[in-house]
Amino acid sequence: MRVVSLRRYPVKSMAGEFLRAATFNHRGIEGDRWYAVEDPDGHFASGKNTRRFRRRDPIFSYGAVTSPSGDVVVTGPSGEWRVGDPALDAELSHEIGLDVRVTSEATIPHQDMGSVSLIGTATLEWCAERWGIRADPRRLRVNLVFSCEEPFIEESWAGRTLVCGGTQLRVVERVPRCRMIDIDQDGAKAEGKWLKPLAAERDMFLAMYADVATSGVIRLGDELAIS
Repeated sequence: MRVVSLRRYPVKSMAGEFLRAATFNHRGIEGDRWYAVEDPDGHFASGKNTRRFRRRDPIFSYGAVTSPSGDVVVTGPSGEWRVGDPALDAELSHEIGLDVRVTSEATIPHQDMGSVSLIGTATLEWCAERWGIRADPRRLRVNLVFSCEEPFIEESWAGRTLVCGGTQLRVVERVPRCRMIDIDQDGAKAEGKWLKPLAAERDMFLAMYADVATSGVIRLGDELAIS
């Protein structure tokens, strides 16, 4: 098994960026979901309504990448801004229809439930073949995709440790899914409804969450092992 994709989302719910190497720390991939779009009540823009999040679909029209200098740059239908620019907050407030601002993580975490999300290529291929959909991992917003031959093998790893070089990820639990996987996002078209068959046959779970047990760097092509 080897790493075939690494993806980071500098601003929660916006399109993310492809990485050739990623540093993993106690939060997950360094810089992942570090920023979020926050409303006056302290809720973060997302594709769903929960205690911490509010459904703000215009957020999916924007993308965020990390510049060589370390600044996060947001692009949208009408321009490009650096995080911290008041013009970005004004743009998002106009499109969302509510006063919002891009904020860094403080006391309330921006992550949904786990530090890192991962899935195997065989699982994605199984979904595509069985349900006739485009099983693009960007629809799932996972951080790490690995090559494998057995569908859903990652689900058997709960409670075990995924080792990649000096980095260790403790696999925790399955990821529950919501309407976001059937929304065009992160450059991926939602071709074929995924949520309905997933609910009928897989209890709406797909991919796994993991916590970082030992910090380190993971690169594309690195070999993975389970201990």
